[in-house]
Amino acid sequence: MAPFHSVLILLFLATISLSSTRVEAQFSASRNISLGSSLSTTPTGNNQSFWLSPSGNFAFGFYPLSITQTFLVGIWLENTPEKTLVWFANRDSPPLSNGYSIILNTDGRLILRDSQTQETPISDNSLPASLASLFDNGNFVLYNSQSHLIWATFDSPTDSILSGQSLKNAFNLASKVSESNYSTGKYRLVMQVDANLVLAYVVQGAKTYITSDDVYWSSDTYNGGTNVSLNLDPDGHMYLIDANSSNIKNITNSQARRSIYRATVGIEGNFQLFSHNLEANGTMSSSIIWSAISEQNPCEIKGRCGFNSYCLQKSTNYSCHCPVGFESINQDDSSQGCKKKFVDAECGDKSGSNSFEMIPLENTIWIDNSYEAVVTNEQSCRQDCLNDCECAAVLFQDQICSKQSLPLRYMMPDFQNLTNAFIKVGGNGLKQSQNKMLWIGIALTISFFILVLVSVFLFIYSRYRRYQRLPKQSKSRAEDSNLRSFSHGELEKATGGFKENLGRGAFGTVFRGQLPNGVSIAVKKLEKIVEDGEKEFQSEVTTIGKTHHKNLVRLLGYCDESTHRLLVYQFMSNGSLANLLLKREMRPNWAQRVQISLGIARGLLYLHEECETQIIHCDIKPQNILLDEKKMPKISDFGLAKLMGPDQTRTMTVLRGTRGYWAPEWHKNMPITAKVDVYSYGIMLLEIICCRKRLEIGVADEEILLSDWVNDCFERGELEKLVREEEVEQCELERLVMVGLWCMQDNPNMRPSMRKVVSMLEGLVEIPRPPNPSLSE
Repeated sequence: MAPFHSVLILLFLATISLSSTRVEAQFSASRNISLGSSLSTTPTGNNQSFWLSPSGNFAFGFYPLSITQTFLVGIWLENTPEKTLVWFANRDSPPLSNGYSIILNTDGRLILRDSQTQETPISDNSLPASLASLFDNGNFVLYNSQSHLIWATFDSPTDSILSGQSLKNAFNLASKVSESNYSTGKYRLVMQVDANLVLAYVVQGAKTYITSDDVYWSSDTYNGGTNVSLNLDPDGHMYLIDANSSNIKNITNSQARRSIYRATVGIEGNFQLFSHNLEANGTMSSSIIWSAISEQNPCEIKGRCGFNSYCLQKSTNYSCHCPVGFESINQDDSSQGCKKKFVDAECGDKSGSNSFEMIPLENTIWIDNSYEAVVTNEQSCRQDCLNDCECAAVLFQDQICSKQSLPLRYMMPDFQNLTNAFIKVGGNGLKQSQNKMLWIGIALTISFFILVLVSVFLFIYSRYRRYQRLPKQSKSRAEDSNLRSFSHGELEKATGGFKENLGRGAFGTVFRGQLPNGVSIAVKKLEKIVEDGEKEFQSEVTTIGKTHHKNLVRLLGYCDESTHRLLVYQFMSNGSLANLLLKREMRPNWAQRVQISLGIARGLLYLHEECETQIIHCDIKPQNILLDEKKMPKISDFGLAKLMGPDQTRTMTVLRGTRGYWAPEWHKNMPITAKVDVYSYGIMLLEIICCRKRLEIGVADEEILLSDWVNDCFERGELEKLVREEEVEQCELERLVMVGLWCMQDNPNMRPSMRKVVSMLEGLVEIPRPPNPSLSE
């Protein structure tokens, strides 16, 4: 019996060895496909519907969709029971019916041809191919006549990466819509240019870029290097490396090499690493060995529940629910969100607020996209929402009342936050009897007329008293602002008698202060009120009061008492960008400067395109960029801001801004548009890159004017001179310089919009070589 047992053991070890050898071989073996080869959806004779890799683990060709009896062009794991699709071409095109062919034609192009001989490219190779290969790692590649690689599926991933594949800088993986719909879904894994790997929810059709509000998982590798990529090794080790191949962070540890590994963004929004294990019978078993989001926390994934709904989890399951006063849009699919099931009162009917009540939402939070934020107490916050037709809910924290309109995004449980959330819903007043409503109506009508008479009298009297104290030239005031109104005494006390001077601008001085609740503030005391300051005051109050963005300084309130004009801002602990750039000991490093540049661009994009009314700043410069404790840039000083109506392209006003940052059109009889801010941003971007002023004495003659020197260095290919001894990624430096030169074009029509600037900085679009800015006319 002993010899027989020995034979069995040897056979078993040989089987394991053969299985391991097949996996090891998959990263070197390939199947070659010659010109003229083809596949068909209806294979006959020698005509196939797919090509297999040498091991038979991967297939390339027509992937059948059994439910619709249609096909996709893709690559899949042939030996898994479900034949897992790992790459697919033209994913947002309709699935293919019978009658299609895949052809590697004699012109060296990989094409899809229908029954009417209409051709669609599968690959985007610019050079003709001489040979195609399907490797045993799942990579389908094209080679030219010199055997150089000219196209590979590994370079254009869809929802997955495989062993030996990487996700390059500025690339992303996108989930499917559903198990049977392979179109681009609502979740992305993005390898950002700032070295951070993030998972995010993207509203389909709403935008093409991702904000921090959309992110629900990240590698936390901000500023980890340049050209960082995500890599998956054959042993299941997934990690981030920079341009020098230095390991930035390990995502997973090494596993056994007897498996095929696949990392995929699933339709539910999780990013997971799968192991496909080769069995002795040639089939594969699959298992999940790592997940970005734990199965115990399914509600951490944003977008699982639609607008105005919140996610509740129980063990590994979750369900979507509507808050009080709301109901599901689709009763059969609660994940589609919720809608109001009550009727709004007439907007402007002040008594309408009595028909509503503010319902607290315990341990609930959502994305703070407030249209207005004021400093107040909780009771006043709730009442303000009841009186505001637009307000649907409020978030209250640290005496800040953030008013929200519908829809509410990403509602989720939050047991650690100190924010109080309230939602406005129809109350029992709508169900009262007709007689009771009649008597209440009569009483309210009488009370209303009495209140109006008293209010009119008090208003006229107060205006009369105030006008007696004001110079005749300054009787206008900023209106349409719901910000908190401070008394002069309150601000004098908060600033300790205006002792700590933070700086002086063209229209006044800024002092540091602290409110009774401990909130640090910056108080801008306007001067030259009659001549110019009154105009600035009105502009800042009406403009900033309607804006809310993480890259804008928030205006908390104002003082409009007698001849006093003061503006109350959130305090920025790191001061202005100008101070940081020019003081060597405070100077931000290269990665921080890149992020500062991007943050400012996003703030300007908000002002130009995402506000209800377009806002042109007109005075973009480092002194007007403040930084908080995390060195996040925030645009300040809207005193020179210009509001433009949707059909207005020109204003007949005085020259605005600061000399040196003026766009050429300020000096000419030309329309003033948002492109003046783009020009100023370009000048400032060069200052951020080089950490110096736009005009500097005591340097070589060719370096005195920064814009000319940068353009000369760019033309000569000597960009390293701009950053001296600092180590930066050359490609990133070139990208920022080219963005700056495009923004500075004398011809405003040649300058990009701020949306294009953001895309260029993020590396999402190619940047053509800019011409000499002064020759663009």
